[in-house]
Amino acid sequence: MGKAHGGRVLVESLRALGARHGFGVPGESYLSVLDGMHDTKGAFDFVLCRNEGGAGFMASAYGKLTGTPGLCFVTRGPGATNASIGVHTAMQDSAPMILFVGQIDTRTRDREVFQEVDYRQFFGPIAKWATEIEHIERIPEIVSRAWTTALSGRPGPVVVALPENVLNAETDVPPLSRAAAIPKPFASAEDIKAVHAALDRAERPVLLIGGGGWTSEGGAALTQFAEASDIPVVAAFRYQDIYDNSRATYAGEAGVGMLPQVRRTLENADLILAIGVRFGEMTTDNYTLFDLPDMLQTLIHVHMSAGEIGKIYQPDIAILSCPNAFATALADVPVKGPWSDWRSAARAGYEASFDLPPQPGPVDMVEVMRHLQEVLDDDAILTNGAGNFSIWNNKYFRYGTGNRLLAPQSGAMGYGLPAAIAAKVVHPKRTVVCFAGDGDFQMNCPELGTAMQAGAQPVVLILNNGSYGTIRMHQEKHFPRRVSGTELQNPDFAAMARAYGFHGERVERTEDFADAFERALASPSGAVLDLVTGIEALTPRQTLTQIRAASEP
Repeated sequence: MGKAHGGRVLVESLRALGARHGFGVPGESYLSVLDGMHDTKGAFDFVLCRNEGGAGFMASAYGKLTGTPGLCFVTRGPGATNASIGVHTAMQDSAPMILFVGQIDTRTRDREVFQEVDYRQFFGPIAKWATEIEHIERIPEIVSRAWTTALSGRPGPVVVALPENVLNAETDVPPLSRAAAIPKPFASAEDIKAVHAALDRAERPVLLIGGGGWTSEGGAALTQFAEASDIPVVAAFRYQDIYDNSRATYAGEAGVGMLPQVRRTLENADLILAIGVRFGEMTTDNYTLFDLPDMLQTLIHVHMSAGEIGKIYQPDIAILSCPNAFATALADVPVKGPWSDWRSAARAGYEASFDLPPQPGPVDMVEVMRHLQEVLDDDAILTNGAGNFSIWNNKYFRYGTGNRLLAPQSGAMGYGLPAAIAAKVVHPKRTVVCFAGDGDFQMNCPELGTAMQAGAQPVVLILNNGSYGTIRMHQEKHFPRRVSGTELQNPDFAAMARAYGFHGERVERTEDFADAFERALASPSGAVLDLVTGIEALTPRQTLTQIRAASEP
């Protein structure tokens, strides 16, 4: 390549690693990187975002969806701090990601110069590794290490600061030419034998599955073992897309709003075989589901990272293994036990959860979900941010082997739309549906412009109740009749969508949804459907307080 500036060495190294997309907001601190991308269209495409927070979410979702690091490029100071929400989300999602931050000139460090931040200190607690490239010759080395670190063990985010003078310098050091092999731990024959022995002693076993790093092959092997062994499978918080929900062995998701039937299944189990799970707060119902630190149940904990095993609960059998390798080893030798009725009861509890009465409000989400289940493609991708609205696509949609769910373990509002855009970048021909609350949507609604420019337009369903519904729910529980700071006056979402080139439509009656959704799917430029799910949203020019005052005698 001859002599080249640091930005070009960086971009060519990323291409050699297999990178095909990057998300970001431009900044003068990394102009050399932008220059390195100038001639890479079609080989490495830069998705121009409207806010670094949205870019960070896109990179995090990209890593979760593809299993390869999602790349984010931002400028120093405010750009990096805006993007930090994506880093935090990638960490909690166990999603591989690399955030590249344009940095101040190394010769002016520690003067608190314009937008100066110590990124090792700032990102250290929320990333797997945070570093800075101080010499141009080390760009290939550190980029390779960042890529490997993001993928190895428990996948997660890495932050790399790029000083402006290092990027602008020239070198004849060649870029990377290939990706390094990533080690994958696997269970030994003795480990598998120990698992079988424990299952032989069990009467009510449960497979609890979750975490990052799964492949379609690993999921198929897991299904083969669970079906042949007739063991109920429970998904950890927002990981139900790992397993086909239509299988008789699937028993539900352990997460926010945990269904009583799922909780009973886990509480009454006598053995928990946890694969890839890190036992977060949501999956354990705020750590009330199992005794700490010793479960009453026999615990077999399988994880790619030794740091996760024994971190919360002390396992009876600890296995360091990639989930796919472990599932493959299990699939070869299924087990049989006296738990057929146990598995049937667990499945029946899950099935009963779908028997919901009609929901109050102009648009009944029970009917909406039934329609979506009927008409969505088998490979549709669903996304959501944070809010009570997410219970619909998290609890009341049956994910098949081809479906994916992109939803933040971190509970971050505003994730759903950027995640849906990232999904359309990766899979432009697949149907992508974003579920968003009206407050949640407005966290990142300018990213509709990113979708328009990138030609990556999903279908967005806004569940509009005119409030920050989750917080208001807690308010009304703890401070009844003293609602404060949670009512929303919303814009015309359909008009906003049309301004960004989307099909935009407001749906005020349940019976109108099916036709509106058909039009949304048919739109070549994506769609936003504003679903009126609460009376608060019926008159957007008024607040809920005004509506109530007008209706009181």
